[in-house]
Amino acid sequence: MRRKQPFALVTAASFTSIGLLLATPLWAWDGVVEKQRFEIESFTTQGGETIPNVAVGWEAYGELNEARDNAILITHFFSGTSHAAGRYEAEGEATGYWDAIIGPGKPLDTDQYYVISSDTLVNLGANDPNVITTGPATLNPDTGEPWGMDFPVVTIRDFVEVQRALLESQGIESLHAVMGASMGALQAIEWASAYPERVERLIPVIGGGVADPWLLATLSAWAAPIRLDARWNEGDYYGGEPPTDGLKEALKLVTLNANHWQWANEAFNRDWADDARDPAQDITARYAIEQTLDDIAAARAALSDANHLLYLVRANQTFMAGYGDSLEAGLAAIEAPTLMLYSENDLVFAPEGVRRTAELIEADGTEVTLETLEGNRGHLDGVVAIEQASDTLRAFLE
Repeated sequence: MRRKQPFALVTAASFTSIGLLLATPLWAWDGVVEKQRFEIESFTTQGGETIPNVAVGWEAYGELNEARDNAILITHFFSGTSHAAGRYEAEGEATGYWDAIIGPGKPLDTDQYYVISSDTLVNLGANDPNVITTGPATLNPDTGEPWGMDFPVVTIRDFVEVQRALLESQGIESLHAVMGASMGALQAIEWASAYPERVERLIPVIGGGVADPWLLATLSAWAAPIRLDARWNEGDYYGGEPPTDGLKEALKLVTLNANHWQWANEAFNRDWADDARDPAQDITARYAIEQTLDDIAAARAALSDANHLLYLVRANQTFMAGYGDSLEAGLAAIEAPTLMLYSENDLVFAPEGVRRTAELIEADGTEVTLETLEGNRGHLDGVVAIEQASDTLRAFLE
């Protein structure tokens, strides 16, 4: 297993203008993306339950070639969506979470690859107008009412199966690569374990092969505030006031755990939220980090659904690569050369678990490269600091 640390930061100066001109076809992607809708008339979960009228949104960047063998699938993180790159309006700013690495001339070069991403089932952003998903907040066609907690339990493997149907609807039978961060890493790993003949390269970022006890407990803590909110009402709240307070507290924990104490200490020190209000003198006064986390949570809660968060928690908790008798067997099924990117400061996926995943994939001879991301954001460095990996990603994909 090859290990390198840290990455070299790639700048525009790394490329020659002549090389870019030679590599850029006339149909280069201009950054504007359209959210599209994919539907399945009836979907059977891994648990044997049937969900009618499944729909998920998807986006693509670049162009599928005639051989349909240049597709890279991006699988998103817990609170993410299919919006991995680009902008929705011609005059708008790029808002994709991996804009740093997806686009013309970038490591996931849209002049060369067809990069595709889809919203998951039970997507957290059920109230986001740019998200299309099926979950507890959508109508059960048998009752005409929202599913609520009657919605079947879904797994990471179910997310993969919906993605497989989406790809097959476009004639895509194999993937040049599958890449995802956090919950997206779980999906990427499951793709390579369940369909080794379809995945040519595997790139899990800040994620491992199983939800270990630490992650089980972390996820449980994220769910707890929702269950304690009286308005949650055992998931039956769609006709009244939603459990917004519980959802905000849950999302505050998600944001805190996804970061690292280095970031908190460097960004906020012990500053007050209001310079005129000393927390030592006023019990209702706040510290700056408290207020910031509250503000972030409130903004995210406006687009999220509490039941969807609970279902995402369970999907992540039940994950083990291959969903078979052992983690070893699930990871041994992976044949694709693998590049694992992780953070030694990750407070969600323990670094030891990521390294163990790499060892088990490599145990039967599969090529594995394990590299660290540097930064002060911990788990979140897999999203905000991904540009560090540009050289490695480009070489691995080529």
